[in-house]
Amino acid sequence: MLAGAAGGAVAIALMELFAAFGSFPLFAVPFATSIVLVMGSPEAEPAQPRALIGGHLVATLVGLMVLAITGPGPWAAALAVGLSIVAMQLTRTFHPPAGIDPLLVVANGLPWTYLVAPVGAGAVLLALFAWGWHLGVRRYDWPHRWW
Repeated sequence: MLAGAAGGAVAIALMELFAAFGSFPLFAVPFATSIVLVMGSPEAEPAQPRALIGGHLVATLVGLMVLAITGPGPWAAALAVGLSIVAMQLTRTFHPPAGIDPLLVVANGLPWTYLVAPVGAGAVLLALFAWGWHLGVRRYDWPHRWW
């Protein structure tokens, strides 16, 4: 339990560094709740790499498509979140923390490059961090499967 909490703290600190040196402010880096899930409940299906990485990518892609079609706005953001839930379920990438991605995209009018960085790169880095932390520090066999 404490090793998972420590891993979560280290991952958040690294996320803050990533945000400080990247082109996105911390509010636009959507991984805090993913870190809590992956470090605190690593056995859960939404904490596996397919859901972690795929969920963020799918949800962000939905947000970008809704933004392109409707433009920014509160109703567009609500629609994007709802559609992202459906899309994640259909693609077997359901990761509840990724629900923030389409909201951020539509509410802030984020560009298509947001899909690559910070979302794609960040999700992959988080999965790699979790793998290393669980294996090296916790001595826990994570993930149960990569895809």
